[in-house]
Amino acid sequence: MTIDPISRGTCSGGKVTNLSRALLLLCLIGLGTTATLGQYPPPPRDYPPGQDQPEEPRGYGENATGMDAGGNWTKYGSEDRMTASTRTRFELQANNAPSSDDQAKIILYCTDGKLTLADFHPGTRLSRPNWPGFWGQPQMRVRVRIDDSHDEHSWNWIRGHFLAMDKGTAREMLGARLFRVEFQTPGGSEIAEFSPAGIDLDLVKKSCGLTPKKP
Repeated sequence: MTIDPISRGTCSGGKVTNLSRALLLLCLIGLGTTATLGQYPPPPRDYPPGQDQPEEPRGYGENATGMDAGGNWTKYGSEDRMTASTRTRFELQANNAPSSDDQAKIILYCTDGKLTLADFHPGTRLSRPNWPGFWGQPQMRVRVRIDDSHDEHSWNWIRGHFLAMDKGTAREMLGARLFRVEFQTPGGSEIAEFSPAGIDLDLVKKSCGLTPKKP
């Protein structure tokens, strides 16, 4: 008596039929796919373990009229109605320079005299993160030029909306005459150019606790 291989298990031996060949092939494909997926690392965790990535801060003078903060900078301010915390936002628009993204901007968020967050908004869609942070948080590797100096940094990739700059770069940018950021988009690398010189350094120190730093 011949035993149908289907009754003996689709991945075991026995008489091979067209149907069992197909089932055997599916089994082999499934095993190969599982082995292949095991070669790739798991997706990056959230910001630090147990915490979500920070959203863009709110309540920093979104409805306030901007004031001249020196150079090309604009300052917005507000006060928390419950805590009386002073919140200040400094914005710098990108230059309309050849081969540059003029929709980008730099935003500094400060609370009670301390820097809360320094953002680089690309003004266009960011590509996927390409660098893991210390905690496994998603980051993007960017190239930064400050006057005649250039370097590479890994900035936190916040839900694909913006990149969180490190404090050291924010300090180096203050007072510089030229600040460029090369970042990645789905269509390739793009560059945003800024002219941060002229900002009221005393105002930034008072509002954010930031002072200029040489690259």
